[in-house]
Order: sequence, then C-alpha cells, then structure tokens
Amino acid sequence: MSILKVAHLSKNYHDLKDEIKALKDISFEMEDQEFISIVGPSGCGKSTLLSILSGLDKASSGTIEFSKKNCKIGYMLQKDSLFPWKTVYENCLIGLKIEGPIQEEDKKEVLRLLKTYGLYEFKDKYPKSLSGGMRQRVALIRTLAIKPDILLLDEPFSALDYQTRLALSEDVYNIIKKEKKTAIMVTHDLAEAISMSNRILIFSKRPSTVKKIYKVQLTNRKGPINNRKCPEFNTYYDLIWRDLDVHI
Repeated sequence: MSILKVAHLSKNYHDLKDEIKALKDISFEMEDQEFISIVGPSGCGKSTLLSILSGLDKASSGTIEFSKKNCKIGYMLQKDSLFPWKTVYENCLIGLKIEGPIQEEDKKEVLRLLKTYGLYEFKDKYPKSLSGGMRQRVALIRTLAIKPDILLLDEPFSALDYQTRLALSEDVYNIIKKEKKTAIMVTHDLAEAISMSNRILIFSKRPSTVKKIYKVQLTNRKGPINNRKCPEFNTYYDLIWRDLDVHI
C-alpha cells in the first residue's frame, strides 16, 4: 500500500534577474515501512524535495498525495540542533510541546524510547556531555516522539567521523525498523544508501529529474554493516556511481 505519491513535482526559484529550475517532473511512490534513499550531484535539489514534503517549502507545480489524512512528518537534519540549556529528556519533549500540551502517555513513550535505545541513564544530562553519535540518537528520539508517519533524514550522519557514522547508521536503521517507520534519506554516501535502503532514487544534475530507480535486493539482508558484505553490494555501487552526473 502506497503511503506517499509524488506526481510531476517541479520547483522553480526566482530572483531579480533569472529563474532557477531546481526540480523538474519528479514522480515516485512509496510503500508503508519502506526505506528510500535519494542520491545525486551536490546542489541538485535533494534537500529541496524534503523541504517540500515537510511543508517548509512549496512546489511550483505537481502533486503530493498521502494515504492518510493529516499525515505527520518527522524531519531529522544534518545538525542535531539540541538546546544546550535543556536536558536530554527535555530536548526529546520539544516536538511534543510545539504540538500542544504534553500528555502523560507521551512522556512515558519518550522514556520508553530512551530506555530502549540506551540513553535513559543520560536523560538528566545536558547535550555537551554526549558524543556526536549520542546527540544524533537523541535527535532521532525527539523526532520519533511525535509519532511521525514518515521520517525525512537529511544527511543525518554527515557531521560524524567514519567509525561513528557507520555505527550510528546501524543504530538508526534498527530503530526505524523496530519502530516500523517509513523513511526517506538524502545522502551523498552511496555505501550508506545501498546498505540501508529498499530503493534508491538517482537524481540528475539541476534541474533534477528522477534519472533511475534501483530496487536494492541483497542476499541475507540484515543491518547496514552486514549488508556491505553482501555479494551484490559492489555491483550496485558501480552501477549507481556510473549513473551519477559527477565529473572529476
């Protein structure tokens, strides 16, 4: 069952001199609990699409159709954006506070998430005492606390060193699967996309179109670290690299 349908979506920006075409005729569908990654050249409009899906920006043309009324979107950015003067627990409640009065069951759910994903003992600590990976896990829990139907992840690991990035991708993948969430991730890391995704959308250079869609089928699929060892992994990597409009 499709949870999201994007049809013929385009986005143009205007300034005093010219019109910039960012997205052109973007169309795709997404199934419930599917994980999709979007890759493409820098500046091609990948993050622009997430901004439109989240309602932070508007498309110039085209349609976005959700399967349920008042579909709730959770948006996780490159930076964790935690408030340094609030505790981990208080940071996790921020999204709920924006929505309105916080119910006791919401507080219990946040505590459950903190316990389940190894952050409960840090709930009264402040962000400065956490590692980069832990801060991103707090940011994810803050996003999950609002019970989103679709998670948007915009380069969520890009600010981390390689080892932390790899470990956190495993954590985030397992959390998303355990919580049965649907996710769209923008990334420049092809290995990350292949190891985490059910499908990968290849965006062309600007104005971006969906150049190709890969359905990722890996033998003995598990978590991202294990998936990088699957026999099909290198084949997907080579194919996707050739499809990117990247010139060295």
